[in-house]
Amino acid sequence: MGVLDCEIELVAPTWRRLEYPDGTATTWERLDEGSCGPVLPVLTVEDFRSLPIPAPALRLQPDRGWVLVNIETIVMTDPTPVPLRTTLGGFGIDVEAMPRLFTYDFGDGHQLVTRSPGHAHPGHDTFHEYEAPGTYAITLTTEWAGRYRVDGDPTWREVTGLATTSTTSAPFTAEERTSRLVADLCTDRPQPPDC
Repeated sequence: MGVLDCEIELVAPTWRRLEYPDGTATTWERLDEGSCGPVLPVLTVEDFRSLPIPAPALRLQPDRGWVLVNIETIVMTDPTPVPLRTTLGGFGIDVEAMPRLFTYDFGDGHQLVTRSPGHAHPGHDTFHEYEAPGTYAITLTTEWAGRYRVDGDPTWREVTGLATTSTTSAPFTAEERTSRLVADLCTDRPQPPDC
């Protein structure tokens, strides 16, 4: 076995010995040669999920408390990665949560699963058309991938596993509207009787 020449802290080798119920034991077995520097902690998926990842804002277009039946209701969110800070095993850790998958539940039995955060009209690509009048709310569930960097080590490491967040819009109504011809503008005062 080699000899480690560490300019920084030396981590001792790991040894193992098995003890049996009858009181006998194996001889000590050296598992590694040790290492240079401190052993860095690993941010597990459980650690990642316990961080306060904020659910991204859900935006609707139009956003006026009602939408029209059989007309596109546009949904979108913010895809910006979220920087977080935590400690683990006495080490400071920078964490970055990155949204990877968006699931929109439209409250009428339909869902949209997409990697796109969505865009406003006219370049929109995430939308839904309600088929019947009613009161609905949209729930956005976001899946987050993560990476982390331990203080003193410039290497970013991936978190194995995903975290999720959810947010729900305020209730709104889907309405049917009928257009008709009128003699004057409905915004006139006094309002014409055919409005």
